Amino acid sequence: MSQDDLTSDVRTTPGMGTPPDPARSGSRPAPPARPGGGAVALALLLALLAIIGVGYIAWRQWQLLHINAQALRTAATLQERVNSMDHQLSTTTSQGNLLLQRLNDADQVNRSLREELLSHDQRMRDLEEAVGKLSEKTLSGQDAMRLDETESLLRMGAERYHLFRDAQGAAQAFALANQTLAGVTDDAFKGVQQSIDAEHEALVKSQASDPNQQLDSVMQLRNDVPSLPLKPLDEPTAQPNEGAWARIWRALRGVVQIHRDNGAPIDVADARIARELMALDLAQAQAALLAWDQAAATASLQRADAGLTAQFDAQSPAVQQAHQRIATLLAQLKPVAPVKLGAALSELRNLRAVHTLKPNADNASANGAKP
Repeated sequence: MSQDDLTSDVRTTPGMGTPPDPARSGSRPAPPARPGGGAVALALLLALLAIIGVGYIAWRQWQLLHINAQALRTAATLQERVNSMDHQLSTTTSQGNLLLQRLNDADQVNRSLREELLSHDQRMRDLEEAVGKLSEKTLSGQDAMRLDETESLLRMGAERYHLFRDAQGAAQAFALANQTLAGVTDDAFKGVQQSIDAEHEALVKSQASDPNQQLDSVMQLRNDVPSLPLKPLDEPTAQPNEGAWARIWRALRGVVQIHRDNGAPIDVADARIARELMALDLAQAQAALLAWDQAAATASLQRADAGLTAQFDAQSPAVQQAHQRIATLLAQLKPVAPVKLGAALSELRNLRAVHTLKPNADNASANGAKP
């Protein structure tokens, strides 16, 4: 609808007053309007609004499509996860069922094992009782064997000391006897151990020195004899205070002298004989030490010392050292007070006799108590 139509409508509308005349009102007439300008503006406005609406709708449609596509992808991902979780759940369920079955089987096995364990426990108790009875018998037999061994060792040590005066060997035998007796379970034999300890201590104190050391010392002396220097031939000998007949006999004996040297010089033969005699005395001393004969060893060493003084050079350091060795050996071979042995052996035998009679008395009392 144009502006002219609106104007004509206003003019012809009934009930409305007559429009004022411009000439009469004294105002200028309105300028004529452009035909169709408002409609174009309105059309442009409507077109613009339509374009904006279409763009908005298109944008919203594109956004919805994008959201729908993302939702579809998310739904597909969720569906895959659900499917995988469903598969895992089914797998876990099957494994749980399998584990439950295995637990049931294990429970059954445990029940059977518990029953077997109870039966084994009962068998072990029976075996323990049987072993306890056997151990009592074994202990009694072992104690008897240990007591026999202890008695044999004590008797052996005493005989060795009485026959050979071997205090070291006897002390070793008594030490072994003490160790053997310590394994006896009966406390009644503890007093015998104290007696064995006392005799063992007495034997240890009676040992003068180590026999092996004495033998080594004698052997060293025998090896040193060939190198010991003899007395000089021109050494003056001390003349004892003799009577008249002795001086006459010495004067007559100096006129005619008979020597037997088998063609060897006198000094060489004397040196060989002196060394052989001393070596023989030392060999006898060594044999006496091996035979535990202290008296014979002492006599042989004294003879060797006398020969050393008579035939060898007393000023030589080697001869003086040999004298010191022989003196040391003689000091070691001094007789000591003999040790009294046998108290421990007698006490052991008495206790064994008492313990042998005690079971017989118990059996007799038990048999007498029965009706």
